Amino acid sequence: MRFVSILLALGLLVANPAFAFQDDTQQYYQSTDGSMVHRPTKHPSNHYGSETAVCRDGSHSYSHHHRGTCSHHGGVEEWED
Repeated sequence: MRFVSILLALGLLVANPAFAFQDDTQQYYQSTDGSMVHRPTKHPSNHYGSETAVCRDGSHSYSHHHRGTCSHHGGVEEWED
């Protein structure tokens, strides 16, 4: 199982070299368009890209698409313009 995880991580590095410089790979996920997106955060930050929504639990989302945004955070409270 660990070998599979290593292979998947190497695949991410090849697919998106910028991903290699991220500090915590658990804080990112691969969007449906193939880009890496930071998971929702407790406090807003421009460091992770443009904030797109505020989740019902107060988290701030940086999702690139509406579908699935805030799905583990109670859904979308408010979309950002």
